[in-house]
Amino acid sequence: MTTAPAVAWIGLGAIGAPMARALAVAGLPLTAYDLFPAAREAIAEVAATAATAREAVRGADVVAVMVATPAQLDEVLFGEDGIAAELTVETVLLIMSTVGPAAVDAAAARLAPATTRIVDAPVSGGAARAADGDLLVMVGGAEADVAAVRPVLDALASNAPVVGPRPGDGQRFKIVNQLLCGVHIAAAGEALALADAMGLDLRQVHEVLGTGAAASFMFGDRGQRMVDGAFDDVRSALTIFVKDMGLVTETAAQVSQEVPLAASAQDLYRRGSELGWDRRDDSIVYQVLRGGDPEP
Repeated sequence: MTTAPAVAWIGLGAIGAPMARALAVAGLPLTAYDLFPAAREAIAEVAATAATAREAVRGADVVAVMVATPAQLDEVLFGEDGIAAELTVETVLLIMSTVGPAAVDAAAARLAPATTRIVDAPVSGGAARAADGDLLVMVGGAEADVAAVRPVLDALASNAPVVGPRPGDGQRFKIVNQLLCGVHIAAAGEALALADAMGLDLRQVHEVLGTGAAASFMFGDRGQRMVDGAFDDVRSALTIFVKDMGLVTETAAQVSQEVPLAASAQDLYRRGSELGWDRRDDSIVYQVLRGGDPEP
């Protein structure tokens, strides 16, 4: 394989689209596909697009999948337009979605008769960092397979460490990452809700506590949106943590590990979902705790 592998990109959502665009800008040959024509049209100025997933995959050296859920990964691989039949022993499947280790393990087992060249590489950093090629990517896979996708990883990430030799090891790292992120967002919301209930000036609370030992990235970032009430400035939708905290608690149960803080945070995200706020920014957990519908 050359240093510039031909890449098929499946999934042009909120983070998949800027990632694909970053690859194209970096000069990698790219053919992109998404279920929605508008998503394909939005990237057509910088990359080739395909009408079907199978069409996108044919002839690719690396097939990168960036979808939202385990069910969507299964559909992409094995559904009616599933790409599994197009994968060869030379193709490297690069799973960049956060779908949990069980989904990657199941996909690898099902694909084993056709190919074992799978690299598991979930990402962290959000859409803005994706556009800048500044993501953290947690990589699991065999050395030769990781080397084959390294040009893709280098174009997308400022840090892409190999965290294990097996597909699924990246997902295990990402589960820990999402536990921390989900709990930190929930803690920021709870702290600011308590401050508001006590009649404190939220802006001052955020400013002062953000300079001390209580500071965290999520308190600084999501806390600012909580103070501003910027719940429709959607940089990370609530639905992502509804899904990801479910993956955290499911994975913990599989290894018989208690995660009481994660379970409590999961309940908070679920409450927001039940209020119909799935597509609003995840900072809206503050409003879940304060009650009432925020201004649209």
